[in-house]
Amino acid sequence: MQTKRVSNEMLKNIKGYQDREAYVAPYASLTGDNKVNSDSSNIKEQVRRDKLVSSLREAIEKCEIKDGMTISFHHHFRAGDKLLMQVVDILAEKGIKNLRIAASSLTSAHNGLVAHIENGVVNRIETSGLRGKLAQAVSEGILEYPAVIRSHGGRARAISSGDVKIDVAFLAASSADCMGNANGVKGKSICGSMGYAKVDADHAKKVVVVTDTLVPYPNFPQSIPQTQVDYVCVVDEVGDSSGIMSGATRFTNNPKELLMAKRVVEVMKASGLFVDGFSMQTGSGGASLAVTRFVKEEILKRDIKLNYALGGITAPMVDLLESGLVDQLFDTQSFDLTAAESCGRNEKHVEVSADFYASIGNKSSAVNKLDFVILSALEIDTDFNVNVISGSDGVIRAASGGHSDTAAMAKMSIITAPLTRGRLSTIIDKVTTVVTPGSTVDVVVTDYGVIVNPTRTDLIEKFSKAKIQMLTMEEARAMATRLLGTPKEIEFTDEVVAVVEYRDGSIIDTIRKVK
Repeated sequence: MQTKRVSNEMLKNIKGYQDREAYVAPYASLTGDNKVNSDSSNIKEQVRRDKLVSSLREAIEKCEIKDGMTISFHHHFRAGDKLLMQVVDILAEKGIKNLRIAASSLTSAHNGLVAHIENGVVNRIETSGLRGKLAQAVSEGILEYPAVIRSHGGRARAISSGDVKIDVAFLAASSADCMGNANGVKGKSICGSMGYAKVDADHAKKVVVVTDTLVPYPNFPQSIPQTQVDYVCVVDEVGDSSGIMSGATRFTNNPKELLMAKRVVEVMKASGLFVDGFSMQTGSGGASLAVTRFVKEEILKRDIKLNYALGGITAPMVDLLESGLVDQLFDTQSFDLTAAESCGRNEKHVEVSADFYASIGNKSSAVNKLDFVILSALEIDTDFNVNVISGSDGVIRAASGGHSDTAAMAKMSIITAPLTRGRLSTIIDKVTTVVTPGSTVDVVVTDYGVIVNPTRTDLIEKFSKAKIQMLTMEEARAMATRLLGTPKEIEFTDEVVAVVEYRDGSIIDTIRKVK
């Protein structure tokens, strides 16, 4: 029996230690799953040396999920995600009600949530994007509470600030070890960067890592470290890697999109920022993704290179890295398998959290150092406001993503969009939903010419000298009207089906139910 050399009574007489507790036994202060019976003859046998549970159902039961809790997921597998529906299906069987789903984004893989909203299992959704049947149902008012749409940086800020409190985060990982060290670059179902999952792991009360590839300890690299993980479970298939590449990240051969991509590079060159050591991000959409390929041609001609490239990383960005034309890639989400593989292979292809990427809630994020961002749009209005979330029919169909985050902070934000799509005008009087405010948009590149925000007189002067074909927003709107006429205005009810948060947490717009 070890003699106790310090007592609580003794501590009361030591300045600064009056409220401290004296040592009792090696594991007396441990709680929860780490608790050890200190009275055991061999206490070392009771130390928790793995976090494995037998099934996803057991992990859910150990997390003690109750009605009204918030559970979170990430969307790095995009349309190939398998985990979210597995979890919610089990919770439905257990009779859990009124859950809040706080996902980094939702895709067609989550259409099954419609049934769970109808049966009361889910009554709130907070996400960057909604698509497919789920988006249609939310637009029709299926949810008890309006859906919350946040940018990727806005979601990170909301979680880190406590605006969103996650009870349990379920994190799909392509590989993990028995203690929870996990990544998305090893295993049979890779997804690449797990940048959105990092924020959830940092702040959720409980974290469950779910994988289909259990590897020996210690797993490396550690996108999610064991210090943040409560349970690890193995399933047959955590996600389908082929679902990462979606329509929003397609490569284009469309002549109109290639024309716009070439125009983007022209305005970049004329801006004065296209110099050795510049930085850039390309968003989703055929034209903006094609820009990277044309940028490569130009930097080779000029014998310069990029300092860093940011965001959802694609194969053309990896090509720049492996050609020695960019010093570093910061990757929050791998947009294709080439990028996912590179994230595990290239030292300078660095996985970063959504907080590091774009949050306004920290001391600085990577978007603060961007020179260029090239983004797509569903609609742009005459005040340069941009809609990337709802279609021309008023129905939710896409995602906020990092659109407003990057547009706000880049030295030059460039929106690419054709003047018309089919029988619909892209340039309109008033966008259906404001996601990115016009004050943060610098240039709009269309197939008919370049439109510069009048506040950017510096760019207008530079583009004039470079003989770039420019037109005003009013001229573009008039041109679209001549081609297609004035569209009938959508009629909405007073029912709000979703709110759109700006990156600082303020509400920039609402989405109402279509009549």
